Amino acid sequence: MTQTKEKFETRNLPMMPIRDVVIFPFMMTPFVVGRESSVRALEEALAGDRKIFLATQHDASVDEPKPHEIFQVGTIVNIVQSLKLPDGNIKVLVEGLERGKIQQVVDEQGYLRAIIRTFKYGTEITPTLEAAMQKVTSLFEQYVKLCQSLNYETMIAAVRMEDPAKLTDTIAANLQLSIEEKQDLLEIFDPTERLNRIADVLDIEIEKLNMDRTIQTRVKRQMERAQKEYYLNEKIKAIQKELGRGEKSEWDELKKKVDNAGMPPEVHEKAIQELKKLELMPPMSAESTVSRNYLDWLLAVPWKKKSKEIRNIDRAEKILNEDHYGLEKIKERILEFLAVRQLVKNPKGSILCFVGPPGVGKTSLGMSIAKATGRKFVRMSLGGVRDEAEVRGHRRTYIGALPGQIIQMMKKAGTKNPVFMLDEVDKMASDFRGDPSAALLEVLDPEQNFMFVDHYLDVEYDLSQVFFVATANVMHTIPAPLQDRMEVLRLHGYTELEKIEIAKQYLVKKQLANTGLTSANIVFAEGSIQELIRSYTREAGVRNLEREIGNVCRKVARKVVREGANTKVTVTAENINEFLGVAKFRDTMAHEKSEVGLVTGLAWTEVGGSILSTEVSAVEGKGKLTLTGKLGDVMQESAQAAMSYVRSRAARLGLPRDFYRNLDIHVHVPEGAIPKDGPSAGITMATALASALSKIPVRRDIAMTGEITLRGKVLPIGGLKEKLLAAHRAGIFEAILPKDNEKDVAEVPETLRNAMKLHFVDKMDEVLAVALERPLPQVNEEVESEATITPVPPTGDAPVAHQ
Repeated sequence: MTQTKEKFETRNLPMMPIRDVVIFPFMMTPFVVGRESSVRALEEALAGDRKIFLATQHDASVDEPKPHEIFQVGTIVNIVQSLKLPDGNIKVLVEGLERGKIQQVVDEQGYLRAIIRTFKYGTEITPTLEAAMQKVTSLFEQYVKLCQSLNYETMIAAVRMEDPAKLTDTIAANLQLSIEEKQDLLEIFDPTERLNRIADVLDIEIEKLNMDRTIQTRVKRQMERAQKEYYLNEKIKAIQKELGRGEKSEWDELKKKVDNAGMPPEVHEKAIQELKKLELMPPMSAESTVSRNYLDWLLAVPWKKKSKEIRNIDRAEKILNEDHYGLEKIKERILEFLAVRQLVKNPKGSILCFVGPPGVGKTSLGMSIAKATGRKFVRMSLGGVRDEAEVRGHRRTYIGALPGQIIQMMKKAGTKNPVFMLDEVDKMASDFRGDPSAALLEVLDPEQNFMFVDHYLDVEYDLSQVFFVATANVMHTIPAPLQDRMEVLRLHGYTELEKIEIAKQYLVKKQLANTGLTSANIVFAEGSIQELIRSYTREAGVRNLEREIGNVCRKVARKVVREGANTKVTVTAENINEFLGVAKFRDTMAHEKSEVGLVTGLAWTEVGGSILSTEVSAVEGKGKLTLTGKLGDVMQESAQAAMSYVRSRAARLGLPRDFYRNLDIHVHVPEGAIPKDGPSAGITMATALASALSKIPVRRDIAMTGEITLRGKVLPIGGLKEKLLAAHRAGIFEAILPKDNEKDVAEVPETLRNAMKLHFVDKMDEVLAVALERPLPQVNEEVESEATITPVPPTGDAPVAHQ
């Protein structure tokens, strides 16, 4: 065979990059053109001689490839047909003419134009070349026979040709190769070299197809063998049953497990019945899977296994003191529980509910109880749970049914007497799927939970030995029947001294371990933690305090990494702002100075107490009372009651009896975007009204809380400890409280009681005597009495506005 390489030719043609396809000469290929640049190149070609150069781009995901992102070898094609589609794209059919190599690419009027060099080879047919062509044709026939996606007759007819160039390109176009492999074949210009390369590729592809066929045959054979074994096993079982012979099998093992599980008689009987049904079912049936899962759950739940309880009170007290600072009442209750366990042989499980603001240690306290008693600890979060099936499970008739979380957590514990924490019990919801709080009634009732029934297991399960601990931030969202089943223990916010001790004993050590520091790297000087608490946190718990200590430790860790392990940093009250930035809170009085109509009240929130300013402004008007600050109905009614009291005491305040007719009074409680409600701001509003009308300022260093009646009596309120803690945090050390709350002061920490001056009052006159900077003007007792008992005439022109 002899070949003569003809002189190359150079052509200037529109160029279009294409994705995921390689166009070979002599092949007809349809595709859709959508890119704007490609459409312009196509239109330019159609306007000329209908010739265009197509080259595959390296990455199909690139929308507008650059010249260096396109393969250098492509195909010059003739546009046979084009059709514009409704969406603006163009469907084209092209016929490959010859290979070409890019010499230069230019961007011309929004499309690519390339200078292409083509090569032509003159080939003389020799016996050697004929033999090579026959070999390739034979290999391709084998490939088509093995490849199911190609039509045998069509492909064989297509390769009956005598031109080696056409033969190789036709075969290459129909091989199931990757884009890169096809591009490699396109870049071979010499037909003889391409013929040899095609032969090698066909050998590899035929070997792959043969291997695939062998694997498929083997898999099919294994499936047939499995069916055969199943059939024979069933026959053996039937024969042995006829002969009356037993056999050691999976069923015997399951029965042994059922017998050893320690189930109650009723449960054991049900498990045996289920096992007999399972034995008669075909293993591949869906029913057998359901039945087997049910048996597995019955065996997985602890029926008799118990943790050996530690009842040593001294050890338990030591563990509780190591894990938590303060919380004396909670610790006493836990130690009482352990004492009862020592005296009573089979006591019932306790059901406690810890209620308090976030970050005071409710969840960690449950873990400490488990540690102190030697029990396993499991936790179930009820926040956002709205489906009763989460507690009781689904019935087995549903696909994918599972037991409820109670049974799942008991399986996780592995014992029948764990400490079971029901976290965030106040955040459950209910909808059309049921009320999970109602399902918990049975779980948390000592008289019923020894026969708790899960819908999936459908048998009674004993929960009476479980130590249930629920946690909540508030009580009012928990249904009354559920509250009745729990012993509620309240965890109040920590005082500043308690927070300092908690930080020193627990939080600093924990953050040092988390950041990889040692006590040699960082020292918190005296007063630094106090400054951190006052200037960077405002909370009832210690979660933000721990976060800020962690921030300081991370900055020190960065310094240690840069300067070496021997670096030592001392954090003081003066330099703490270098670590945490500008102080977030000011440790000052609630107000900068005493003002008329401005009073500091005390409020209770879900995250502890807070101070609540009340402002009153009196301007000339027609007797309108305006209430703003997003106040609830009860708080609006308190404001109206306070106004009625002030009107009844007009003479005492030195005001004319009909003062309200010519004044518009505006009561505002910042911050306006936060909803507020409750009756405890009554005396605060009355004091602000009295101050605004009498023009006597209210002391800035005193706070107050209490409900007011129309006759000026001060009624008791709740959340006393939290409110006093809030006043103390804000730098207010004097408070006015209802006389009936004097008994509740015993719950306030001694350090807080000693730090604050408390005034207990029974009447509103006593409040005004303490709160106002100077006494009210003295009036004739007879006039005052008359003013008090004289009814206020109704006025049609002075409506009360609820806003």
